[in-house]
Amino acid sequence: MSGIIADNISSNSGLIKAPSAGVWVKISAVTASSSATVSFTSGIDSTYIKYCFILNNIHPQTDETDIGVNFSIDGGSNYNVTKTGSNFNAYHNEGDSATAITYHASHDIAQSTGNNVIAYDTGNDNDQGNSGYLYLFDPSSTTFVKHFLSVMDGTHTSDYQNNYFSAGYGNTTSAINAVQFSMSSGNIDAGTITLYGIN
Repeated sequence: MSGIIADNISSNSGLIKAPSAGVWVKISAVTASSSATVSFTSGIDSTYIKYCFILNNIHPQTDETDIGVNFSIDGGSNYNVTKTGSNFNAYHNEGDSATAITYHASHDIAQSTGNNVIAYDTGNDNDQGNSGYLYLFDPSSTTFVKHFLSVMDGTHTSDYQNNYFSAGYGNTTSAINAVQFSMSSGNIDAGTITLYGIN
């Protein structure tokens, strides 16, 4: 079986070179501190074909709350892009008595201007919270809709470890130029979100 090699390994080694993942460029980072929202209103333009938001240790103020994302086409004056998206998660509880992969129809959105949930029912204990990432593809296109994809890892309020998956699209041919994260209830107590552009 062939393996994967880096750029600095000889091509005659019999291994397969991994495809390039692109160049990641850090654009900005926002650290939440009892923040109602975390918004990115600059740096999302035609410079990059895709963008990635890294969410690190996002801790809610309120117990059993959801993390959501929304998009803007007017620089952040309104976060109300029409979206369709779907969610599922895999979980395992601390007591080792419950595991499952579950589709969550209640968190789906269909042509909705509300937030798209990327992690849900998060606990607010100090050993609970969420980390993960969200990709936004070709947001500056004025021809096609805007696809997004997120994967989050977090702790449910009932001490279940959850791996959340969400994907969908913003149903607009206008350029998306601002992105906002918020909780369904209360503030983002702590955590950092970093925006990268990817060539």
